[in-house]
Amino acid sequence: MIPGSKSDHPGFRKSFLFAIQGFRTAVTTERNIKVMLAAGALAVSAGLVVGLDPLSWAVVLLCCAVVIMAELFNTAIETVVDLVSPEFHPLAGRAKDIAAAAVWFLSAVVAVVGLIVFANAIFF
Repeated sequence: MIPGSKSDHPGFRKSFLFAIQGFRTAVTTERNIKVMLAAGALAVSAGLVVGLDPLSWAVVLLCCAVVIMAELFNTAIETVVDLVSPEFHPLAGRAKDIAAAAVWFLSAVVAVVGLIVFANAIFF
């Protein structure tokens, strides 16, 4: 496909379906996506129980979305690295480790944000 060429680009609907297909593939093949979706569902359930205010809901939902998005990027990076380097190579391993570290770091920060949001809802 040539960028800007209308003849080779799928339409909006088809692009949207490709995105859904990619998400479905990630959910069915990647354990960490399932774990993060479950954690997001737990956060939403906890938010319903404690009665979060609208701003807190926005923070919780944004944090859930960003973590899942980061894991999708990590999965895409790992897939491309596996494609271009089927045998183990130290640089391929480093790229995959760094992508995973980005998700881990984000998840740690989001956990702290979650503690703040829920502590505020429960105690204040």
